[in-house]
Amino acid sequence: MNRETHLPHFREHFYRRERRSVPRARAFVRAALSGWGVSERSDDVLLCVSEMATNALLHGVPPGRGFRVMLWLEHDGLLRIEVRDSGEGTPRLSCVDDEAESGRGLLLLEMLADKWGVGERSPGKVVWAEFAGCRARPRRH
Repeated sequence: MNRETHLPHFREHFYRRERRSVPRARAFVRAALSGWGVSERSDDVLLCVSEMATNALLHGVPPGRGFRVMLWLEHDGLLRIEVRDSGEGTPRLSCVDDEAESGRGLLLLEMLADKWGVGERSPGKVVWAEFAGCRARPRRH
């Protein structure tokens, strides 16, 4: 029996504290989803990754550090995304003024992900989101 058929799909990548890391994180996730044959909910997933990476970059990554994006796709179709940074503080969902130009990242997670949350790590935190119904499909050649 092939043991690998029982393991979830997994990818991770580290990004430095620089603006181009957000589009690179989005491209990384897009490539992973494509490689796994996942098309369901990909727009929602990519938008949430952009917001999570942006929040890590703006609020969670001290100078000289970076953030890590991790993806798991389970056999039951559950996709979990984690963005890990070494910054202090805990992100919280809050009300945003209609005229505000920022501050909606966690609101988007609340609306688009099936579940999301914040966990502690030393140092820093993990912001995670889960999306059901993201089944891997074999790629056609």
